[in-house]
Amino acid sequence: MSNKLYILDQHESRALRLAAVLGFIGEEPQVLQEAQLSAFLQNDPKAVVLLGALTSQQHQQFIEQHPLCAFLLVGDNLKLHLAQPNAVGLLTEPFAYASFTQLLRDCQEYHRLLPGQRSQTEQHRFIGMVGQTPAMQQVRFLIQQVAKTDANVLILGDSGTGKEVVARNIHALSNRAEGPFVPLNCGAIPAELLESELFGHEKGAFTGAISTRKGRFELAQGGTLFLDEIGDMPLPMQVKLLRVLQERVYERVGGSQPIKADVRIIAATHRALEQMIEDGRFREDLFYRLNVFPIETPALRERADDLPALVQELVLRAEQQGHARVKFTERALESLKLHAWPGNVRELANLVERMAIMYPNQVVDVAELPQKYRHLDVETYVPHYPDALQERDALNELFQFSEEEDDSATDPEDLDQVIGDYSVLPEHGMDLKDFLADLEISLITQALERHDYVVARAADLLCLRRTTLVEKMRKYNLMRDES
Repeated sequence: MSNKLYILDQHESRALRLAAVLGFIGEEPQVLQEAQLSAFLQNDPKAVVLLGALTSQQHQQFIEQHPLCAFLLVGDNLKLHLAQPNAVGLLTEPFAYASFTQLLRDCQEYHRLLPGQRSQTEQHRFIGMVGQTPAMQQVRFLIQQVAKTDANVLILGDSGTGKEVVARNIHALSNRAEGPFVPLNCGAIPAELLESELFGHEKGAFTGAISTRKGRFELAQGGTLFLDEIGDMPLPMQVKLLRVLQERVYERVGGSQPIKADVRIIAATHRALEQMIEDGRFREDLFYRLNVFPIETPALRERADDLPALVQELVLRAEQQGHARVKFTERALESLKLHAWPGNVRELANLVERMAIMYPNQVVDVAELPQKYRHLDVETYVPHYPDALQERDALNELFQFSEEEDDSATDPEDLDQVIGDYSVLPEHGMDLKDFLADLEISLITQALERHDYVVARAADLLCLRRTTLVEKMRKYNLMRDES
């Protein structure tokens, strides 16, 4: 995070544990003494302090002396000081990654929304843009540079890379932020209706025009019009759009009254417009009108290091939509980093939602990922159980009865007669699995022979359902030889 992190705790071992956890999530805290920290905060009042035990025990006074500082209190005994406005939260052992990062984020919000500071920090706030790789930092820089102007912006990038998110951030940070943001997917509107959709129409302008209707340009007045998939716009419509961009006026379909276009244009496409110009499918003059300030959104495969943060954000969004929380192991995240991601962030969002449905409130490892996302050859944990449990399971399988069967218990004396001399383990040992199978075969065979292979009567004698006995007869090949 941008603010300095300090740890002040007289419990030295706890302070070192805090520093280790912060280091694990990429932070670089400084562990200081009380006198040192006061000096540091004089030069850097907007810091984050993890405040534990103090020799002076003057916690409340210390917090009140530094109102610009965000404090995270360490230990349940400091809980009473949460009443202080700048005491953002409480940390207790064992320190958890999720709560740690959430509290650090809350500290950021405390500093961002400080009275008198919002106007200075608003330009650094980006909605829905996750990631700290150089590619994403460059996108944020470009947004920040162009937002306050009225220059036309052309956002380029593969499908699913978040072009509309970039457009919305430009609008949110612009001088038009109080105005509307109106999106239009040019490829989703039939060619014959696109002109009316953009510019509106007068009543009776064409068949079905039963009333006057405003177009997207008029709806976006004073704000931003986002033309998504501009490469899919038909050539005749490109000519009319160019005229509006040049003259800044337009007319509704069927109307003659000029309307001033007080609109900022942001366009986006996943197509190679320069190649389309060579092919005669896109106007060169329109391209240069739109391409005043190009921004290229990076593909997810080009910023794989952002993937853990993206996954965390998408898990939170899925949770807000009613899905259960799901966690990913480090190995699973490393495997996802190796994927090509042709669908980019949209594909990742779909995967996270799928995992939340399949493994609610569980941890997903490489083995739980769909096959095409398994790019690591790792050994999956296979549980091994104590012999006593396995023997008990084998005995239960041999003598278990279904809920629909006779629930009377086997007489212990009868069981001793069945087991006979094997009630004591032989000196040389034995193969328990084979013994149990042989015992089951012997008992079933005796029951069948006693009732001349009348299965229903043999099943009654063994306290089994008829269908269960038939399955066991097939398993051991005990069907009567009719030859």
